[in-house]
Amino acid sequence: MRNTFWRFVFLLTAVLAVFPVSVLAQPDLPKGLADRGPLTRIKFIHYRKALAKPSSPGNSKKQNSCFSYLGSGAKWRTEEDYLVNFSGSGLDETAVLDAVTKGESEWEKYGSQNIFGQGRADASAIYSDDFDGQNVLAFGNYPDAGVIAVTSVWGYFSGPPGKRELVEWDMLLNTGSSWQFGDALSDSSKMDLQNITTHELGHSAGMGDLYSLSCDQETMYGYSAEGEIIKRDLNQGDIAGISSLY
Repeated sequence: MRNTFWRFVFLLTAVLAVFPVSVLAQPDLPKGLADRGPLTRIKFIHYRKALAKPSSPGNSKKQNSCFSYLGSGAKWRTEEDYLVNFSGSGLDETAVLDAVTKGESEWEKYGSQNIFGQGRADASAIYSDDFDGQNVLAFGNYPDAGVIAVTSVWGYFSGPPGKRELVEWDMLLNTGSSWQFGDALSDSSKMDLQNITTHELGHSAGMGDLYSLSCDQETMYGYSAEGEIIKRDLNQGDIAGISSLY
């Protein structure tokens, strides 16, 4: 029996010498980082005004006065660039990038740090419900004609708030409805692109939706309509929320 055991040990040693096995060591993570939760997506659906309130609008958490967050402390901790595909928008590249950049700047104006990276046009970029390591804004059809836009935000929303983090966002502007995107200051029949993207970029930055009528002047109020431009400029609740988060 002893001879059999030692023969097994000898053979095992010989095999490992020829075919070494790599074992990945677990890194020493900072305290609290390992329990910040799984990578999770929160999806926001932006409805046209006068439609019924969704059953769980935006899945926002922690509402305080006229602002709310995706999760307490969940924010961008590194700047990341994003891609803009203006195909199908009916607008030119300059108009789309200008509207998006103005929306981005409006949020960063009230934070103590830059939130977003640089945006650039990319005709191959697509909106995806899957995590793919790219931040994308694109235009396309959404199956619900009453939806103006959809934004998905990926991040870690559990554990100590100081370790929570946003890591990706993807935005789809719905072109499959009766309205057209454009500049409502020039044509009030248009769904104002800057108005809508400023709201959606609020989600990308970590802000949640609002549905109380007492908060209907805020950029993060969850409904919009053609001709509306009020969301272009942050209101008191929006400013308080983003200033506290960043």
